[in-house]
Amino acid sequence: MMTWEEVRRLFPNKYIQVEILKSHPEGNKEVVEEVAIKRIIKDPQEATYTLIRSKGNTLVYHTSNEKFELEVRTRPGLRGVI
Repeated sequence: MMTWEEVRRLFPNKYIQVEILKSHPEGNKEVVEEVAIKRIIKDPQEATYTLIRSKGNTLVYHTSNEKFELEVRTRPGLRGVI
């Protein structure tokens, strides 16, 4: 278990596949606090391929990002449906 700051310090400028272990909401964002590293990905195309196929709490993120934040999107309700 590591914080995002620790991951950034140990693996600068890398794509990292992580499992999110702890996060909290702030407004319309989910701020990731702790992660478990699954693997380092060297090729940007492989990172994209892996991200597209990610499920659950497993994601790919680049360590050039100071914060690990995810935008939370809500699904609009259907109007006029009873």
